[in-house]
Amino acid sequence: MRITRIETFLVPPRWLMCRVETDDGVVGWGEPVVEGRAETVRAAVAELSELLLGQDPTPIEHHWQRLTKASFYRGGPVLSSAVAGLDQALWDIAGKRLGVPVHQLLGGPVRDRVRVYGWVGGDDPAELADAVAARVESGLTAVKMNASGVMGRSATVREIDGVVERLARVREVLGPDRDVAVDFHGRFNAATARRVLPLLEPLRPMFVEEPVLPEYGHLLEEVVRCSPVPIATGERLFSRTDFLPALQAGVAVAQPDLSHAGGISEVRRIASLAETYDALLAPHCPLGPLALAASLQIAFATPNFLIQEQSIGIHYNRDAELLDYVLDPGVFAFPDGHIRRPEAPGLGVSVDEDAVRRADRKGHRWRAPVWSHQDGSFAEW
Repeated sequence: MRITRIETFLVPPRWLMCRVETDDGVVGWGEPVVEGRAETVRAAVAELSELLLGQDPTPIEHHWQRLTKASFYRGGPVLSSAVAGLDQALWDIAGKRLGVPVHQLLGGPVRDRVRVYGWVGGDDPAELADAVAARVESGLTAVKMNASGVMGRSATVREIDGVVERLARVREVLGPDRDVAVDFHGRFNAATARRVLPLLEPLRPMFVEEPVLPEYGHLLEEVVRCSPVPIATGERLFSRTDFLPALQAGVAVAQPDLSHAGGISEVRRIASLAETYDALLAPHCPLGPLALAASLQIAFATPNFLIQEQSIGIHYNRDAELLDYVLDPGVFAFPDGHIRRPEAPGLGVSVDEDAVRRADRKGHRWRAPVWSHQDGSFAEW
């Protein structure tokens, strides 16, 4: 068996998919993308493909080591995401070749279902409450919300009160039997995060995500120390070495993204590293069907797993939806807030290749919004 062709597809709303084909007809799929930089990652996949074409796809670890280390310049979001998608595709091929789902190749399942959550938008508390009610109606038992909209790095009293009010309205809708996570998106400075976190504890959020920007990771320990709320981070960390300082700082939840952090091969190692720090795994995934499918394979084989993000119905999905590119949408159904363990081989999902190729002809040019404060300085989105 040899790899004969590697293709990429730029599909709405903001995703990139890759297809790896072998000479005996087995095809693997992956999702290598950085949101807003899909074309850049596409170029990186094309370059890395030179290391895979003509090779046996079976030695996945050998390929991962070569893709990540056979160059003087390593790591970063673009290269790590390109590797991630190719790695997913190689695991997909391995599972299909052996007739088993990937989680069986990772040591077998440790659970039969995986709890999932959905993201909710809305800056106005009443609007946010309506969005949460709709998510509950869809079957979810957990949601994630932004702590705030655009705000100054050092928050005003009104802005701080607004964060608490928003969370209080959401807790009112959810009641005591459902969960909410709060995403700070690194929009606060460390001092503001330290002020806000204790105010949220009476509302019992499941965790608070990215209380500070990843480049201020050296401040994370003092934020964790002052917080009665579990701290999560990781969507902008791309390797074990990136995660190690955050885990040493005491974060409770690690959030690697299967399409950014080196794919299945690296995220399984990040999960094991997190377990040695008594931290749980909650993979980040506001992306498409292949990223979610890969995340679920990790979830089913990871003892210290907490919950899985999924993007069905997220506000980014304006021109297409996650289910538009799969032949069996039922594989991602969550009637009771959980997705059942897939039995299909590989990543466990059948891609609608015709839909993907049609979408690629349309393509997309999704870009992250550029936010700025009144003084002209830039803000986190």
